[in-house]
Amino acid sequence: MKIAAAQIACTPGDLEANLRTVNDFASRAKDSGAELVVFPEMIDTGYSMPVIQKHATSWNEGAVPQLQKMAKQLSLAIIAGVSDRDGARIYNGQVFIDAGGNIPAKYRKTHLVTAAPLDERPVFTAGDAFVSYKLDKFKLGLTICYDLRFPEVCRALALEHGANVFVNSSAWPFPRLEHLRILALARAIENQCYLILANRVGIDDGVTFCGTSAIIDPYGVIVAAASADREELIQAEISEDVINSVRSRMAVFDHRRQDLY
Repeated sequence: MKIAAAQIACTPGDLEANLRTVNDFASRAKDSGAELVVFPEMIDTGYSMPVIQKHATSWNEGAVPQLQKMAKQLSLAIIAGVSDRDGARIYNGQVFIDAGGNIPAKYRKTHLVTAAPLDERPVFTAGDAFVSYKLDKFKLGLTICYDLRFPEVCRALALEHGANVFVNSSAWPFPRLEHLRILALARAIENQCYLILANRVGIDDGVTFCGTSAIIDPYGVIVAAASADREELIQAEISEDVINSVRSRMAVFDHRRQDLY
């Protein structure tokens, strides 16, 4: 299966401009033969807490219906980070839209950033469940940005959900670029899973994002990578045979000492 990751910049508060960018990259992904394209975190509002507070919408309006229409027209599955307003609460959401325009899975970010100026706690409510979805021969585990710092997330997705492909929509800032690279590699290697990382570029509310989107295989090989500062579309084939090969050569799941932890 061919997967694409779209590394884009967003315009805070300008939904129509952001959707034009998304449509452009989704169309390019389709033209390249991809069956799924992954977008970064909060592509509808941009990643600015005051802007999110003002512009976040429910999934009955705003970006999600437009993304569903886009997916159906292109016959292309889309995963994207979007706002998720539910009554008085706002969640940092990730939507999975299939090639028919349906929503078979949604995830709400479980780990909220606390470091200023990106403290999410005054705006977002944390989600309380991990989410996966089967696509063809693959089980996709949904994650958002800061979740990468918590190895328990991907381990739970791998062990309890059977995930073999982690998908991360991110808005990761430049000062911690090397952390992003290392953590993404670690999550793929320790769980012998693919990891699809779609990170932001550009500047929102004074915060510069570090790009370096990547598709990493279960052995830890970066099979596609983007720059740190430009909009790009990367793509790669993912293979069930590669997953099985890596896991058969080093059966780390069989060697876990569950009597100790």
